[in-house]
Amino acid sequence: MAISSSSAWARLGCLGAGLLLGLVSCAPATNRAAQLAPVSTAPGAAANQGHDTIQSDSLLVATAMDASILQFDFASDFSEGLAAVRIGEQYVYIDPNGQEKIAVDSAFDGVSAFSEQRAVIRVTDFYGYMDRTGDIIVDPQFASAGLYSEGLAVVRTGRGYGYLDNGGEWVIPPQFTLATDFAEGVAAVKLNDQYGYINRQGEWVLPPQFQDAWSFSESLAVVRINDRWGYINHAGQVVISPQYDGAFRFSNGFARVRQGSQWGYINSAGAAVIEPRFDFASDFSEGLAAVMVGNRWGYVDLSGELVIEPRFDYASDFSEGLAAVKLDGRMGYINPAGKLQIAPQFDNVGAFSEGWAWVQNGNQWRYINSAGAFLSRPQ
Repeated sequence: MAISSSSAWARLGCLGAGLLLGLVSCAPATNRAAQLAPVSTAPGAAANQGHDTIQSDSLLVATAMDASILQFDFASDFSEGLAAVRIGEQYVYIDPNGQEKIAVDSAFDGVSAFSEQRAVIRVTDFYGYMDRTGDIIVDPQFASAGLYSEGLAVVRTGRGYGYLDNGGEWVIPPQFTLATDFAEGVAAVKLNDQYGYINRQGEWVLPPQFQDAWSFSESLAVVRINDRWGYINHAGQVVISPQYDGAFRFSNGFARVRQGSQWGYINSAGAAVIEPRFDFASDFSEGLAAVMVGNRWGYVDLSGELVIEPRFDYASDFSEGLAAVKLDGRMGYINPAGKLQIAPQFDNVGAFSEGWAWVQNGNQWRYINSAGAFLSRPQ
């Protein structure tokens, strides 16, 4: 039976004062926990207010400096063609053209990005799901809820963690102490004090045996055995012996690992292709990885060569050909050659996704494209 009840939803009503601005994890045990954009509830708003009560002309407010540029009180990444933004006390989803597509019910205290056509919603301390029309698919009733991945979403009840399909049906009943998203057909879950892996039917493919375990990436997964970190394959064979003080997922064929306080990179055979010599390191993305030398950030390529000298206060992963960097307290973007493509001028910025990145100055949020042009009001 689908987990949905209009009467239960009506009882929840218009509750809560809203989340703090920023990112809030719905499911801390998952690797892709849903991040909720806070929604403020207007005083006296009715619990059953319809999704079409907000008029887009009143929401898409332009700046005083340039009436064509869209400006928001909060903005999130684009995902599956939509991004959640806030104007005043109301959240809506817009498309990459700036057109309003979904007016969020004012009863919601938070919403997430869309993943596999579903978004997490929050009402007071309960989580559920809605679809791309804004209709509730699963009433808010869970203590936590993650984004959908490979057709399933991990949620937490008083009985533990389990998994729903995209219609809200239980596929794997709640029974685990902790659980992660599905990746490469399996999910790492914790039962009592040990981790193992289950398939989409909830059957054990690798019974609980590890101190800790992460999701699979590029056919390998990080596990902890005897307080050391190594890697296993899908058969459960230890292919890179537990020998690291810290280890992360594979990306672009490499994984970052820590020995003592120094970070380096290994390949899927376990060979140290970039010896630990960095004070911190990030995953490879688009062939480059941000690394910290002393208190400055630069980038290495897959050969380990510092191709962008450490000169930034902060550096992020590349996405769609650009990476956010910080210089003298301001944020901008560089290209893979290390050249500034969008000059540092913002208080905070996001990664590029589907052609746009959010940028923030004070209480003003906008979207910018790779050419440095702001998202404008729809004609």
